[in-house]
Parts: sequence; structure tokens; C-alpha cells
Amino acid sequence: MKKIVLTLAAMMMFATSAFAFFKKAPETELVVMPMFSTETQDQNKVWVGTFQLVWNDLMDNVVKAPIEFTDGPSNLADELNKQEFTKEMLSDNSYYTAHGVANMNLKEQIDTALMEKFNETSDLLQSMDWSGRNYLVYAMLKKDFEFLNAFDELKKERFGKLNKEKVQYFGINQDSKKALRENVSVLFYNNPDDFAVELRTKQNDRVLLYRTDDNKSLSALYDDMMKKSDEYTDSREFGKKDRLKVPFISFKSLNQYPEIQGKTIKDTDLTIDQALQSIDFKMDNKGVKLKSEAALIMKMSMPVPIMREPADFFFDDTFVMFLIEKDKPYFALRVADAAALNKKK
Repeated sequence: MKKIVLTLAAMMMFATSAFAFFKKAPETELVVMPMFSTETQDQNKVWVGTFQLVWNDLMDNVVKAPIEFTDGPSNLADELNKQEFTKEMLSDNSYYTAHGVANMNLKEQIDTALMEKFNETSDLLQSMDWSGRNYLVYAMLKKDFEFLNAFDELKKERFGKLNKEKVQYFGINQDSKKALRENVSVLFYNNPDDFAVELRTKQNDRVLLYRTDDNKSLSALYDDMMKKSDEYTDSREFGKKDRLKVPFISFKSLNQYPEIQGKTIKDTDLTIDQALQSIDFKMDNKGVKLKSEAALIMKMSMPVPIMREPADFFFDDTFVMFLIEKDKPYFALRVADAAALNKKK
């Protein structure tokens, strides 16, 4: 049986995302979605819940009301105000949040907490002004988990029908050890272009892979996958003649949300100066590593605290991946060109 190996080759990109008015991105560009439910026709797209976490903190603990701007409505703010994703959907040991006047006391608090909780430092806040002239809302989501058994590394092959460049795969084939089949359960298999599996881990995290050419919002794709899984009545066992092939995935991104930058929040002294989110994702045959940060850096008018049949499960063409810990994904990725993602650094 073939073995599944997910590795992440480093990719650095600076993408600008918008909720309702996305410009068409190049086919190979990875576009960061501000919301799990954001609809675009971009081919490679990703969402992670860290920016929603900082927005929730801004709403619940700083402004203590839905966020509105003095210069009129914002589609992105309205959607984020719905709080589709919350920290209750994660375990306490996988995230950290903080907010307050951006002074050296807050910096020391964040640095100490990140080191104690994750043995990490913040890449996002290194160049921030800590003189006390700004107000900061910050979040980090950190995941590092292993598959039940390390998958076999497979040979490099092309990804998709049109891409000529070969990418590294992992999975299960006829030569793989029997124990590797325990790593995989079938969610459904309807035909060679419509199937999904779950890769089991040693922790509580689930890795769901869905083979489809559909290009809906990531939340709609997730709902479709779960509906098909609920309706599936055949065996969910990964059989001895089944095979699996998954590409290594590795990328880094730094994203801004310019449509809310420069906006002043109603009934506060806060103007959003920077709305930032970073993602560092790696998946290989052993497991998954994810580090994501988000920050709202706001200028204050006054420097005081703010009130208020055997089947081939080959993921060698367009597919979507979801990472889940409790009831809802905290990470989603649609891959239309694996070679392009792994190539960019």
C-alpha cells in the first residue's frame, strides 16, 4: 500500500485578501480567505481561524459590541461580527490571545506566554512599536501532531492533468506495511473524482482530504463533504488493495486586510492601522505543523486603555484539506497546483 507523506516546502508571499471584492489572482497564487465562508474563484486558497480570534477579542473584550466604523458599513466587519469561529472550538493548549496598550509590559507578557505555552516566539510582532502609542489585539494558533504511523514516501509525480512539474508524494501502496492502513478511514468513495478520507493522528486533530473539482467557498466544500459522508453506506475500512497518494504541502504567507485598515471604530478612540495574519504550514508523512498569528494594531487618540471496490485515493489533482479539533475546522486549504505552492519561497 502507498504511504501518505505531507511536507511543506517554504513559500513566502504577501497576499491581499478582501471579503467581497477580490481581484482575480494568478492561478498559482495562494489567496488567504478572511472567512471560512468567503466565496471566490481563486484556485489555491486557505483559511485559518486566527484572524477571527483577534476580531472576537476586539468585539467581546475591548469594544464590547459588534464592530462598526465611523465612515460607514463594511462587508468584512459585518461577516466577522457573526463570529463563525470561536476559541471554544479549540483546546486551551492550542491557542493564545492577548490585548492591551502596546507597551513593554504587554510585550514581555506575550513573549513569556508564547515561550511557556508553545516554546515559540512571535514573528509577526518583531518590528512593532512598543512605545505605548498603539493598542494591540493578538492571537497565535499552534498545532504540531503526528499520524498514527509514519506513511511511506512515494516517488515524485505530476499533480493534476495539466501541470508538468512533478511533486513529492506520500501514501500507501501494495508494498506498504499492513499497519499503515490503520491510519486511514474512508469517508466516502463515489467515483475516481469524488471521494474523501480521514487520516488519523495520535492527538485529537483530524485530517480530512476531499477530492473534488468544485470551487465553492471552503465552508460549502466542507458541508458537501460531510453530507456525502453521512449518506455513504459502503465500507469505510481502508482495504488491503486500496491505495493512497497525497502530495507534500509546505508554505508560508503573510497577509493584510486593507479594506479595514485606516478605519476608525465607532464609540472608541481606536483606528485600525494594521490588520495582519501569518500562516506557516507544513505537512509530511509524519504529521502536520501549523503556526498562525494574527494582530490588530490600532492607533489611539489618547494613550489609555480602551473601554468597552479497491479504490485509488490519489490526491494528485485538485483537492481540499480541513484540520479539525472539535466541531469545526480551524484550517482549510484548497490545492489546485501543488508544484506552485511548494516552489514559492
